[in-house]
Formats: sequence, structure tokens, C-alpha cells
Amino acid sequence: MAQVGLIGLGVMGASLALNIADNKYSVAVYNRTAAITHDFVANAGELQSRLTACETLQSLVENLDRPRMIVLMVTAGEVVDAQIDALLPLLEDGDIIVDAGNANYLDTRRRNERLAGSPVHFVGMGVSGGEEGARFGPAIMVGGDAAVYPQLEPVLKAIAARYNDAPCCAHVGPDGAGHFVKTMHNGIEYADMQMIAEIYELMRTVTGATPAQIGATFAEWNSGALDSYLIEITAEVLGAVDPDSGQPMVDVILDRAGQKGTGGWASIESIAMGAPATTLIEAVGARAVSSLLTERLQAAPLYPLALDSEAQSIETLKPQLEKALLAGKVCAYAQGFAVLQVASKDYQWQLPMAEIARIWRAGCIIRSSFLDDIASAFAPGDLPNLLQAKHFVAIMSNSHQSLREVLSIAIKAGVPMPALSSALAYFDGYRRERTSASLIQAQRDFFGAHGFERRDREGRDFHGPWGMDYDG
Repeated sequence: MAQVGLIGLGVMGASLALNIADNKYSVAVYNRTAAITHDFVANAGELQSRLTACETLQSLVENLDRPRMIVLMVTAGEVVDAQIDALLPLLEDGDIIVDAGNANYLDTRRRNERLAGSPVHFVGMGVSGGEEGARFGPAIMVGGDAAVYPQLEPVLKAIAARYNDAPCCAHVGPDGAGHFVKTMHNGIEYADMQMIAEIYELMRTVTGATPAQIGATFAEWNSGALDSYLIEITAEVLGAVDPDSGQPMVDVILDRAGQKGTGGWASIESIAMGAPATTLIEAVGARAVSSLLTERLQAAPLYPLALDSEAQSIETLKPQLEKALLAGKVCAYAQGFAVLQVASKDYQWQLPMAEIARIWRAGCIIRSSFLDDIASAFAPGDLPNLLQAKHFVAIMSNSHQSLREVLSIAIKAGVPMPALSSALAYFDGYRRERTSASLIQAQRDFFGAHGFERRDREGRDFHGPWGMDYDG
């Protein structure tokens, strides 16, 4: 009998099944197309003995130890609901369905509520790390009933990535908490990638450096404060050459970025919760702009670039660019964790912020040494925002001026930097004692009689001396 069941043998599902088997657990696997199931097991090499190919869900269920642990690695949305509906009549008291796909946390909350009164447990689990992570150790964010987690824990900790020998896996909260944490991870990932791309584009435009030269700069940065998986792979990507054309690989790739939705979910939730995550939102928007390829090609000759920026050497700009990217990174992570804090309060999840930072230190896409500092900042508790943590105050104090100078160069050179610009605007807005919002409140009261608070009196429903007959 198998100890784990897994449904869905796409790239992620197949990789996760091999990871589980690699850690000495037996796995019953099922895919809607039986041929894929049999081919997967036949090509599993030395792991074949730990895999059982099942042609039906009934067979999968019959081949599992009780209580059953069945992991879904299928397309998010209706497919997950259909799979749950098909499984429920076959399962028994105490069996566990684990949705490990990229689900919308609102769907996970709904499914959790639906199954709350049934004998079957439901768990929404975020898995980050891509194909390589799923195969050799992802970061795992588990949501659902805390009482169920101990049954899953041995398997999950065995297959998770490890950082200083600690598994990057944790129960982060009830119902949709696991998938929400994964969603915000992906939102931060979007911002991180976009800011890296913006720095790259500025270097190419202003310094005239080749991709290989820029890649060498990123490789150098990877040994300092920016040490991270994304910086590491950026260096490798920029050094790669297309074997067919001999050109830098990055120059052969069409500049139209794809997205699977999680970055958009993170942006939407930040807006809905009133937790500003502007850098994440701009990163999603930048991908959308990149997709307007035909329109961009039409617009380019209408607005020829007249560069108002002196060419500079990459060596001269490097220190400023490194600090600018670091400042943007701090703001993006501050925003992402701020959204997590608001969601934790709104849903009474009690998300463990320091633990979330710790489990992101290995396995996931945004893994970096930077997360150690975030975990330390949140460890004492009661931190409203990373921008108030002593360590990050020092970083921002030392780097925000460089971000200003870099953005100035970019504006003059016509290089768009939506994510880094938004990061600076967020920082400047967050640190101001008084903002222009007083004028906005006055405007709202003028045309809509919405009322406002005063600085010199208690209460929330004051009105201005303007007339109320405006009908604009």
C-alpha cells in the first residue's frame, strides 16, 4: 500500500511525486490520461518500485494506507472542485485532500467551509520553487486545520527545501492562509523580477554594456547584500548565448512577458484590503504593457527617443545601481509583508511573519539571504512595517538617494522604471508626517459631502465652508 496519493502528473505534479518517492515514501499516482500515468512510472528509474500507477480514482483510493493523504496537482479553479467531487464518495473518515496547486485563496476558503462538516479534511497548501523546487525541495506553506497538520508534517518536512538543515515548511494558518501566503510570495516575486529587469534595461541603454558584461555585474552583486536566487539566475541568463544565432540569448527572446495570475491576485487583494502594494501592482502592469507588442511597435516611430542623458560607464554607475535595487527590494518586501499582516488581522489567521520569512529562505523563487534579516526583524513581534525595523532603516537611509539618482537618469534616458519609481513613491509617502491627502478629503467633501476629520478636534464628520449645490 502507498503512503501518499498524487493526482495530476504535469510538470509540477510529476516532480513532486518523484520528490516524495525519493524521500522513501511510496506514492500512488493518477492522471486523467492513463498512458501518461504508466509512462511516468515506467520512466522513473530506480524510484519505480515506490510508485504505483492507478488508472482510476477508485484504484488510487484502494491503494492508499488510511488515513489517506491525497495531493491534488491539477489546474486551479473548476478542475479542483470537480476532482474533489469525484473523490468524496470514495473517501472515509479522517482522509485528507491536499490542494497543492496555485489556487486562489478565496476558493480555498470556500472549499474549506464546504468540507468543514464532512468526515474528510481539506488542506490548501502553497508550494513554491518551480519544477526544480518541486523535484528537489520546495518551500511549503500549509493552510487548514492545525490539528490535521501533524499527519502531513513528516512527509512535507521530508520533501521540503532545507536551510541550515531546517525544513522550509510550516503550518501558517487556517483555511486559505497557505494559498494566500503563496500568492503574496508570487506578488513579491513579480516585483523583484521587474526591478531587476529595469536595472538591466537602464544599464544597456545608458552604458551600452553587453548582456554578458551586465551579467558579470549581477554575478558580482550576488556575493553582497543582493545575494539571491533571482540575482544568481539573472547573471547566468545574461551570460547565455543562443547556439543557433550566436547572439546573446536574451536578445533572441521576444519581449512579451507571460503571467499565470498569482501576481494579479496579490495586487487585487492588496487593493481590496487597503494595504498598498504599489510596487507589486506596477510589476503586474509592466507585464501587461509588454504584452501590447503590436501597439508598441506602432507607437515607437511616433515617439522617437531623444535621449537627454550622457553615456556613462557601467563601472561608474554600478554602486548607485546596486543601492537603488536594494532600496526597491526593501520597499517591495515591506509592502508584501504589510499585506500579509492586514490579511492576518482581517481573517484572524495569526500569520507567523518571522516563520514565513524563514521558510522562504530556500526552495522558493525569492529565496535570499535578505530573508534572514526579515525573519529577525519580525521575531520580536509588533512590527507594523519593515520600514520601521532598525536594520532596514539603516539600509534605506544609505540607499534611497541612489534610487533617486538612478530614477533621474532613467527618466532623462526614456527608460521606464515603473516598479522602482513606485517603490520610491511608497517610501516617500510612508515617511512623510503630512501628505496631500487633506486636499483629497476636502475635494471629496466639496462634491460629495463625505465629511472629514479635523486635526484640532475629535470626530469624523466635519464639513467645509463651501456650498453644497455643486452637481459635478
